[in-house]
Amino acid sequence: MINDTLKNMEERMEKAIAALKRDFATVRAGRANPALLDKIQVEYYGTLMPINQMANVTVPEPRLLVITPWDKGALKEIEKAIQNSDLGLTPNNDGSVIRIVIPQLTEQRRQELVKLTKKMAEEGRVAIRNIRRDINEEIKKMEKSGDLSEDDSRRAQEKVQATTDKYIGEIDKLLAAKEQEIMEV
Repeated sequence: MINDTLKNMEERMEKAIAALKRDFATVRAGRANPALLDKIQVEYYGTLMPINQMANVTVPEPRLLVITPWDKGALKEIEKAIQNSDLGLTPNNDGSVIRIVIPQLTEQRRQELVKLTKKMAEEGRVAIRNIRRDINEEIKKMEKSGDLSEDDSRRAQEKVQATTDKYIGEIDKLLAAKEQEIMEV
């Protein structure tokens, strides 16, 4: 029973790390990356769809994204959605594809992006700590109900803390790598 609880904790923490990786991918670091467009929703025939579900996004050069929609009628909507997004990118529509040139980042913008990634990392740490709290509460309930001895409860809580430390360390590594990527000129 305690093993199921610990396995559940590992799975939840893995999902928190995966969510953080997805968030980091949406922060532009001066290089073109199709993941930049993942959060942009395009209104297409009355429904909101992500760009990657209605077009092919390629990176032919380090600072260029090319969006080739499967339906050429969606070009205007995709262009409008990118312009209205908070990415600060200007799409160039030539009638068949949309090209987005990724501009060089200024030092000030790099600092802002580092702050943003630190905030995302802290949210990831909070998510991991919340999972730890939930699991520790479950363990204490098992101990109170008599399903778990006091020694087993203490050992399980130590495992929970060790796992929490491992995942928070992973978040710190991801943050350091992303900061380095952003600050790279």
